[in-house]
Amino acid sequence: MTTAADDAGTATRALIFALVALACGHMLSTLLRTIPAVSLDLMAADFRIEPQALASLTSVYHFAFAASQIPVGAAMDRFGVRPVSLGLLAGTVFGAVASGFATGPASFAVGQLLLGVATSGMLMCPMTLAAKQLSAARFGLWSGAILSIGNIGMLLSASPLAFVIDTYGWRAGFWISAIGGILVALAVLVLVPHQPAEHKDSSSPLSQMIDVVRLGLSRPLRGVIALALVSLASTLVLRGLWGGPWLMEIKGLTRVEAGNQLGAFTLAMIAGPLLIGMIDRRLGRRRELVAGTHSVAALLLALMALGAPHFAVAWLFGVTVMPPSYDLALFVLIGLFTSAQPLLFGMSRQLVDAQVAGKALAAVNLAFFLGTALMQSVTGAVAALAGLPAVLLFMAAALALGVVIFLTYTTSRS
Repeated sequence: MTTAADDAGTATRALIFALVALACGHMLSTLLRTIPAVSLDLMAADFRIEPQALASLTSVYHFAFAASQIPVGAAMDRFGVRPVSLGLLAGTVFGAVASGFATGPASFAVGQLLLGVATSGMLMCPMTLAAKQLSAARFGLWSGAILSIGNIGMLLSASPLAFVIDTYGWRAGFWISAIGGILVALAVLVLVPHQPAEHKDSSSPLSQMIDVVRLGLSRPLRGVIALALVSLASTLVLRGLWGGPWLMEIKGLTRVEAGNQLGAFTLAMIAGPLLIGMIDRRLGRRRELVAGTHSVAALLLALMALGAPHFAVAWLFGVTVMPPSYDLALFVLIGLFTSAQPLLFGMSRQLVDAQVAGKALAAVNLAFFLGTALMQSVTGAVAALAGLPAVLLFMAAALALGVVIFLTYTTSRS
């Protein structure tokens, strides 16, 4: 005979397994979006185009990802987490296969478009299930765990993926991702319960999108949105696109050595939010913490750029180019200082009325990924015109401008 405690323990274990299965979908998403960081040169050679042009093309993924955020959220309210997750995973497998079979820029763009749409809800799926099933305190714990599990995908796309690409070619990254998508879908099918849809919002995805954009452009959120547009973009574009070429082309590292440095960058991105969260609770000055950390991150990006051959920092140290250990230290510090990004979600909830808090969070989330798409597209053109040091300087300037606008439109009471 089972007791209520036994039943509760069984339900808790079932929920944990379900959340882990869904979080593995987010891990697959972070792996797929960062494959170009260690394979851009090989892909460009295969497609017979310049790496800078291919870099701009990969922004298709992020544009599709950003545009799909609100429709996918609406679908989860209408149909439930399990069917939406299975549909997204099926699309991810299809998109990975399409990318792996790409023979040129056009077919690769189609694959990136499919992947952007299909992976857009991989974080929202476990977050939505956790929000529905857990108390506020436990949700805080699990939201961090979900993000940490997801970031393992970026660890996999560092040294391990670099080794696979060196051994089997760049297409192997997409084949492995397709197999991973099938395995995650099977886990979701077995472990995630079917729950009735809630039909929270009967308005169309287009009207929901318009409401979110209107709120994001309103004066209370304008500063937060401006910083959100460049904050996540600075780390994802560096980690997912330009970090590898910078280390291999400018610093002369092998693909695996570059992967090791990007892995250290990712570990800093995993540990950073926990450290920043502790500092935020102790200081109680969120606006100053967000502005200060992002300002330092902009400076660090500029210092990395100026360590290139014959640039200012290398000249000051009397060397032709700063050693790779210099970049490793900067990567880790950038990963730590940009980890204040999640605090923008908290600020957005403080700056608007409770009834539109959900839309405020959606506006920040949309700005994060739309900004990533824009920066990835623009930096491809910058690289083609002026080279990789100019890309890092452009990102540093964009981050500094975001901080200025953020400080202009927020107050110390935010």
